[in-house]
Amino acid sequence: MAALLAVLGLLPSCESARDRTLAKEDHLAAAGFAFQPASTPQRQAMLNRLPPHRFVRRVRGGQLFYIYSDPAVCDCLYVGDESAYARYQQYRQAKALADEQQATAMEYQDASWNWGAWGPWGGGPWVGRGWYGWNPSWGNWDPGMGPVGW
Repeated sequence: MAALLAVLGLLPSCESARDRTLAKEDHLAAAGFAFQPASTPQRQAMLNRLPPHRFVRRVRGGQLFYIYSDPAVCDCLYVGDESAYARYQQYRQAKALADEQQATAMEYQDASWNWGAWGPWGGGPWVGRGWYGWNPSWGNWDPGMGPVGW
């Protein structure tokens, strides 16, 4: 069983670098980055001078642009303005959050686990607000009343 779990744990890492790059480039295009192929010897020479698979910034005509180079998979550049870059970053944050939730938010099934040993959950004066204690998101704290404003 342990060997099977170890093999299953390695499956996500089977995705190739090419697959990851293609997925990233799909998201760049969806965010509004323009595809620019290195279709001439001059473009190819310039593409080869950029750091591969990294963003670089360039100001042109007073406007900021972000350039992502891929000399290996598409032999191209992706060029986007600040709003395209912001959309891409929002996607990355949402994906990271979804990945984290998928990895951590599983239901625990163990009949021998004693949840009661961890104290009352949702009981007492703060029914439905979690267990006793203070949470920084509650704001002001009144030791006799709980969070102020309840």
